[in-house]
Amino acid sequence: MGADMWGYAESSGHVPGDTLIGYAVEAADGRIGKVDRHTEDVGRSYLVVDTGPWILGHKVVLPAGLVGRVDRENGTVHVTCTKEHVRESPDFESGQNEDDVAFIRLIEQYYANRHM
Repeated sequence: MGADMWGYAESSGHVPGDTLIGYAVEAADGRIGKVDRHTEDVGRSYLVVDTGPWILGHKVVLPAGLVGRVDRENGTVHVTCTKEHVRESPDFESGQNEDDVAFIRLIEQYYANRHM
């Protein structure tokens, strides 16, 4: 995925300042949940996705570089990974992992080594 993992691609349609909270999140092969929160931090933008009943109690961090397209009209964020990839991703615990360097590195390694 490379150095652009933490930034929204220009082609994604993301507009800085847009609130994505509550948007549905669609993987390449189906719905994975909704945006619980998102950041626009320079050099480390990401979505926190609540997978809801699909993986009960599971929240994951998706680097902004995985956002393929933001569909404002339908309130949907389309990401370029599969449901299985999200299912196997590291758990996110609010308040515990946000600034944890080890967790950030784990996310980077996980998504940099994904095979699709």
